[in-house]
Amino acid sequence: MKIWTSLVATAALALSLASAAPAGATEAETQYPNGAEGFMAGAVPPPGVYFLNYLTHYTTNRLNDGSGDRVPVHFRLNATAEVARFVWTSDVQVLGANWGMHILTPLVNLEYELGPNSVHQFGLGDITIDPVILSWHWKNFHLATGLDVILPTGRYDKAKPLNIGANYWGFEPLVAGTYLSDDGFEVSAKLMYTVNTKNTATDYRSGQAFHMDYMVGQHIGDWTAGVGGYWFRQTSDDRRAGVGIGNRGRAFAAGPAVKYDVGGVSLIGRWQHEFASENRPQGDKFWFKFVTAL
Repeated sequence: MKIWTSLVATAALALSLASAAPAGATEAETQYPNGAEGFMAGAVPPPGVYFLNYLTHYTTNRLNDGSGDRVPVHFRLNATAEVARFVWTSDVQVLGANWGMHILTPLVNLEYELGPNSVHQFGLGDITIDPVILSWHWKNFHLATGLDVILPTGRYDKAKPLNIGANYWGFEPLVAGTYLSDDGFEVSAKLMYTVNTKNTATDYRSGQAFHMDYMVGQHIGDWTAGVGGYWFRQTSDDRRAGVGIGNRGRAFAAGPAVKYDVGGVSLIGRWQHEFASENRPQGDKFWFKFVTAL
C-alpha cells in the first residue's frame, strides 16, 4: 500500500555527499530515500485517514568514485530517521480514480566522519507534501500517480559536507503499480523522476534522476515474504555556477523483506544491501514500517 514518495530528507537524503567532499561526490541527487517502498507500493488504501511510520537506518564506511571504485579516504556514516506520514484518501473521483493527499515529516539523527572531521546533527528534515494523489483499483492490479513536492525545511549549513536538509526544492512526479495474483504472488514497483532547484547557498544544482523501488513477493495467509530494493540513475549532469560538471550518480540495491498483517495493522521489516554505487556512498539500509487506519 503506499504511493507516498519522499520520506523527505530522511536518512537516505544524507546519503549523498556535498560538493565539498572528495572524489567529486555531489550534493543529494534526490531527497527521496531510495528503497522506502516495496510491498503493495501501488495500492493506495481506500477512503479514510491512515498513519504510516517509517523507522530507517543507513550505515556505510565506503564512498565510491565515478567508476564504482572505493575512494581512499576515511569515511563513516550512520543516519537514522523517524518519519511520520499521514495519508488521506477521499471519495472524490477524478478520471475514475480516488483523489488523496499526504504529508511526511522526518526527524533525522546524522553522524559521520569524513577525513579528520566528525559531525553529529539532529533535527527536522525536509518535509514532503503531495496534494494530488490519484489511485485506481482493479481485481489484480492497483495503480497510483502523484507529484511530491519536497520543501527545504531541514537544517542546513553550507560549511558541512553532509546535512539533514538539502536547502533546495525538489519536484518528483511518480507512478506506482502493484500486480497481485489470485494465489498471492506480488510484483510491485514505484517509478519516480526527480527535478531539483538550485541550492542558492552553494550555487549548485544537482542533476535530474530516474529511480525505482521494486518488490517481488508471495502472500501466505497473514505473512508476506519477498525480495526488493531500488535502482537509481542520474540522467543529467550536476551544475555549479551554471556549468555542467558531470558527477552522475548510480546505485542498485536488493535484499529480503517480510510483512505481517494483524488486527488491521501491517508490520514490515526490510534489509537492503547496495551492490553497486557510483559517485555515492555504498552501504546497507534497514527499515521497519508500521501502517494503520485512524
